Amino acid sequence: MTAVIDRPARRPGRWVAPPRPVWEEAPGRAGLAGKGLVLLLACLAILFPLWIVVVTSLSTRKAIDEAGGLVMIPTDITFVAYQELLSGGQVTRAALVSIGITLVGTVFSMTVSVLCAYGLSRTGSLGHRWILMVLLATMFFSAGLIPTYLLVQSLGLTDTYLALILPSAISVFNILVLRGFFMGISQELTDSARIDGAGDLRILWQIVLPLSRAVVAVITLFYAVGYWSAWFNASLYLNDQDMLPLQNVMIQLVQKQEAPVGLGQAIKTGELSGLAVQMAVMVMALLPVAVLSPFVQKHFKKGMLTGAVKG
Repeated sequence: MTAVIDRPARRPGRWVAPPRPVWEEAPGRAGLAGKGLVLLLACLAILFPLWIVVVTSLSTRKAIDEAGGLVMIPTDITFVAYQELLSGGQVTRAALVSIGITLVGTVFSMTVSVLCAYGLSRTGSLGHRWILMVLLATMFFSAGLIPTYLLVQSLGLTDTYLALILPSAISVFNILVLRGFFMGISQELTDSARIDGAGDLRILWQIVLPLSRAVVAVITLFYAVGYWSAWFNASLYLNDQDMLPLQNVMIQLVQKQEAPVGLGQAIKTGELSGLAVQMAVMVMALLPVAVLSPFVQKHFKKGMLTGAVKG
């Protein structure tokens, strides 16, 4: 049993540090100051670029011209860029496409991954070992880009939204994490449910999944972020500009290949700054991930470490 240093009782309204092992020396003032400084610099390195992107997207053309580009200190704040982007043009349509692909793709990927992981976690299931070896082999060997493209084309999936979901629907790493977590669940629980007449689907739905909320939340976030941020498949398999997701429209804006419909004239007449539009699209692409991540953050330690170690 780990020995700890006795600490006085916690007073109401006062934060007390968690117990420390006897062999771990308490940090001095210099150490605490150094940790605080490192954390402060890390936060600034992450938040400062985001601050510049948000402020620039809210700046007028005059403020951007006076700053010579990216704006660090807000002066004239305007939401014109966001109003134009969300007025029903190409960016709005691309955002709806990305939302639809993310929702449908995440549900499909989680359904297949959970079923596969549960089957592989039952060591007595038919073909368990061979299926696991095949899945592991795909992590190290792949057919390559050209055979994958030819397969998608032969299936008639080009210029369809299925081409954005099916080729990258399954992650073997995520399946292995789910499998490791499922194998850590007490076998007595599933055996008692089976004695009471429950089948595998009922055991999975009523026993395994409720006990695996942490890892399911983490893997769901991984799939959702992957679908939301994906752009490569769309650039390969979609030729219709109206079908492009938000990430591909953002790339076109940043590279200044093509202005979204309805914005080109506004930029030419001086009503909008092209840089503000680019930053606004970046904010729209980052916003869903930034909003959802804090709600899943508390599950990361339990979901990832437990699922990766057990089994």
